[in-house]
Amino acid sequence: MNELVSFISINPDIRFGKPCIKGTRIAITDILQWLASGMTHEEILADYPSLQEIHIRATLSFAANREAFIKIITAA
Repeated sequence: MNELVSFISINPDIRFGKPCIKGTRIAITDILQWLASGMTHEEILADYPSLQEIHIRATLSFAANREAFIKIITAA
């Protein structure tokens, strides 16, 4: 998980502070929405050549970890 998180950055000057793939303006939510709409990893990578497969895995890992964190907060 720590290795994958290194591909994500949060900068208030980029995309209003949304988590993005480091070195791009591609937000985690963009990738999640593309996957939810049915795009395959291959289609995403073809449309956005600055992305790599590891960036998609980092996105999914980030989302899964965030979901676990939210559950902990609501349980308290």
